[in-house]
Amino acid sequence: MPTAWASQPVLRVAAASDLKFVLAQLLETFQKETGLRVEASFGSSGNFARQIRQGLPVHLFMSADEGWVLQLVEAGLTRRLPDGLADRGVVYGLGRIALIVPAASTLQLDPELKGLQAGWSRVGKFAIANPEHAPYGRAAQQALEKLDVWSMAKTRLVLGENIAQATQFVTTGAAQAGITALALALAPEVARQVRHIVLPESLHQPMRQRMVVLKDAPPAAERLYAYLQTPSAQAVFRRYGFMV
Repeated sequence: MPTAWASQPVLRVAAASDLKFVLAQLLETFQKETGLRVEASFGSSGNFARQIRQGLPVHLFMSADEGWVLQLVEAGLTRRLPDGLADRGVVYGLGRIALIVPAASTLQLDPELKGLQAGWSRVGKFAIANPEHAPYGRAAQQALEKLDVWSMAKTRLVLGENIAQATQFVTTGAAQAGITALALALAPEVARQVRHIVLPESLHQPMRQRMVVLKDAPPAAERLYAYLQTPSAQAVFRRYGFMV
């Protein structure tokens, strides 16, 4: 560990699972440029919001659903701005969803899921994140309902605790198809194991992803918060499929 790091506070980030790969890249650059240390945890936004209300000691929360952030604002758990008002954070990107199948699968991919329906007999399990607390799971359910295939899909659902776990079900062969975050489908670590097609954003409610600095965070947290809004950071978000 560089000597300069020893005197710096460790910034703790609670981040939505769809950020696993894009944030790893961003934090590597940020740490090299600033000498600050950052530890990121990834999980479902709903679970993180509940844990923060219960005292989870993190400094920055990056949610896949801005609703969870705004609930923390109302609870008085975000930092105070110089004018005395509670920080409501900022939207850092709009998320998209994608249908994925293992790379060797013969299922046809199309945005209306007609190929999936035609090959449904080959789908033993269909993976999505748990819609009760994972925004990408909720978006997946909305898309399946809008395409009138929810009743078919729910009989073979396997629910991930978060979108990363749902994706893993497909990459490991535990599920023969699923719906994931485009940011994960585009990550090289995942992309070489699956085929994907982006689903139309009209199939689900907008996924406004918001981040906020939490109450009692050290000043260094604001540097990370500002860095993630820079043009160079936004370019990385776009490469992973986010609309910025």
